Amino acid sequence: MQGWTDFGAVKQAVSLEAVLRHYQVPVLRKRGHQLVGRCPIHRGQRDDSFRASLSKNAFHCFACQASGNVLDFVAAMEKCSIRQAALRLQRWFSLGAPGASTAGRPLGPARRSVRKGELVREKEKSNPPLPFALTGVDATHPYLIERGIDRATAVEFGVGWYAGPGLLSGRIVIPIANARGQTVAYAGRALDGGLPKYKLPAGFRKAWELFNLHRAASTRSQTVIVVEGYFDCLRVHQAGLPWVVALMGSSLSAEQENALRELFDRVILLLDGDATGRAASRTMAARLSKKCWVAEVQVPDGAQPDQLSLVALQHLLR
Repeated sequence: MQGWTDFGAVKQAVSLEAVLRHYQVPVLRKRGHQLVGRCPIHRGQRDDSFRASLSKNAFHCFACQASGNVLDFVAAMEKCSIRQAALRLQRWFSLGAPGASTAGRPLGPARRSVRKGELVREKEKSNPPLPFALTGVDATHPYLIERGIDRATAVEFGVGWYAGPGLLSGRIVIPIANARGQTVAYAGRALDGGLPKYKLPAGFRKAWELFNLHRAASTRSQTVIVVEGYFDCLRVHQAGLPWVVALMGSSLSAEQENALRELFDRVILLLDGDATGRAASRTMAARLSKKCWVAEVQVPDGAQPDQLSLVALQHLLR
């Protein structure tokens, strides 16, 4: 039948945990086989009103009384029908064309990882790849122009303003990939100064990734430029220096240090020009210099790399 959707197959193929990751629901604590936290549906303030059962693939909120399965959750979040929720899940998680049933067929590796994958794989020390991609991202938003990011760079990195549903709505979204180029998270940059500057998904470990590592490594350059922030990285890349990675902060984790040492022979540190950045640069240089060649390049006092002109960046780094 045209337009028929197998709701049971969709519920079997997609876990509620994966859908919570899709919406980047923050601060869910694990209690046994449950995730507990604030309700993302009515966005209440109680830290324990929302319960998601991983074993039953179901949820309940004791405040707004919303409850049900994964389809009910998406329908509540999207304010749509159950059928529309199923169609969206099919699209988000690449379950096949509407009407195609997966019932009776074994789930492939991707489906099994969706059902059984935890928010964080502690033993593997790797953030699991996301089984979806945000669509409808505006790469020409005025904020990007204000930050000096041209459309070509924004499109290449998948950066832009997101107007879709979920907790990243109304933010500039920045895909974060692992060393293999698989998207493992989206960072959401707030445009409203009254909100937290960046939103990251619960369970995502920044310390396990270097932003833009897969692109920097693909250049086969033996030199890598290390900056602190996403926009620093975008601007340096835009200046014609694609062998650049961002720490997503001002500290260097053991995992990040190992990745730099394994992939590159020379490291150029280009951190912020404040006291924190200067101190971090000295500390990192001392650690890295034991295994590879290191140079510290300083931006003007109080400045950040993304605030410099492309010509100034080229002059500093050539």
